[in-house]
Amino acid sequence: MQDSKLRTILKESKVIAVLGLSPEQTKPSHKVARFLQEKGYKILPIYPKGGEILGECAYTSIKEVFEAQNKVGLQIDILNVFRKSEALLEVAREVLELANPPKCVWVQLGLQNAQARKMLENTKIMYVENLCIKLEYERLFV
Repeated sequence: MQDSKLRTILKESKVIAVLGLSPEQTKPSHKVARFLQEKGYKILPIYPKGGEILGECAYTSIKEVFEAQNKVGLQIDILNVFRKSEALLEVAREVLELANPPKCVWVQLGLQNAQARKMLENTKIMYVENLCIKLEYERLFV
């Protein structure tokens, strides 16, 4: 992925849904989401048990968070994914079923799935995998 594309998506995005955002402060998903929140992004947690994480209502699924945000007219720019590589194909399928999908699906460092990548690259959705959004932000902007 070219730095210019990464810089553009990070600069133009305002809302990031985080799939697999843990309420545990020691988990990487929590640290990354908190960092992004501190940088001014609106974070929307997706956590199967719901509740509240980082002061935000946690949604239980991709579909639920996108439907809720569509109702209030909020565009989710990035879906940041903290799930096992084996789950990425199903994540890609869910994203393609959304009426108003994100501009970018960003899959965290160490995660990749060739089928998911191919599915999303064949659409207008930007797909980034095996990169940490926090580390890339720091590298590109700090």
